[in-house]
Amino acid sequence: MAALSDAGVGEGRQHASHEVAALEPAEARRRFAAGLIAPTSGWCAGYAQANVIAVPRELAFDMLLFAQRNPKPCPVLDVIEAGQVSSEAAGVLTGPHADIRTDLPAYRVYRHGELVEEITDARAVWREDLVTFVIGCSFTFEHPLLAAGVPVRHLTAGRNVAMYRTTRRCRPAGALAGPLVVSLRGIPADRVADAVQISGRYPMVHGAPVHVGDPAVLGIGDLDHPDFGHPPLLEPGDEPVFWACGVTPQAMVMESRPELAITHAPGHMLVTDVRDSDCLFPWASRSTPQLRGPEDQRVSRSKGTSWAPAPSAVAPAVDPSVDWSASAFAFAC
Repeated sequence: MAALSDAGVGEGRQHASHEVAALEPAEARRRFAAGLIAPTSGWCAGYAQANVIAVPRELAFDMLLFAQRNPKPCPVLDVIEAGQVSSEAAGVLTGPHADIRTDLPAYRVYRHGELVEEITDARAVWREDLVTFVIGCSFTFEHPLLAAGVPVRHLTAGRNVAMYRTTRRCRPAGALAGPLVVSLRGIPADRVADAVQISGRYPMVHGAPVHVGDPAVLGIGDLDHPDFGHPPLLEPGDEPVFWACGVTPQAMVMESRPELAITHAPGHMLVTDVRDSDCLFPWASRSTPQLRGPEDQRVSRSKGTSWAPAPSAVAPAVDPSVDWSASAFAFAC
């Protein structure tokens, strides 16, 4: 079947404008529940966005363990228990009309690892035994990047972000295994350090990038043909910068082939009621873009890239979840 989100769901309908940036999350979700389909990059400035995956209860522990072992691509904001459709207690999805089955622009339905359907309303396929994992999304830190003058080219162009399967393996958990998926943003070489610093303050939504430079280091052969989303926009002088991506669980589903999984369509996220400031490390200040603090992020860099870590970079504790690169270096954010 044609995958709507990969072949251009919302093409010409991406509402990355001041109007949608100023919306409250409940209003954005109301529009999506009414049938609007659009990638959510740029929506509801100041609020966190999230990936979604719902699995049968018997797989819930394996999914939670998979996320715990792979926190970079799978930072869990909340778990919605079987039989529930909102997240009032955690404040992630609240309000009298909140419903995880309708409040996203588009959903994917996988059966035994095969994508069988893309829909805008999941109520007809939902089951009472589904446990829903709400996983932080890097769209959350795009507004802080823009506020610091770092371009986010897919957002300003009204396109979905480019996403790729890599050859990096996530740590398996029970019946679940799969590769790391990354998102790509082209960043001017002289702003890469700023992008690393700013995104690194948001570990609940993937944090700092996992790689800068040559995509072949991640096993990516052709940037013009992403596995999910739209081809990237790279301007002269840009470095390709790769962040861990919350589509990783979907790649895991394709490989592990569970009976049923319902997810967001890539780029079509849950706009949550969580403020993006609540996703910051406590030491981070939104008003001081050059602030440094104790969070260490591991970023691999290809030889020949035209940026370098700041002199104050220090060696981190190695992230045990994924062996990102044998030649990785530390970047203190």
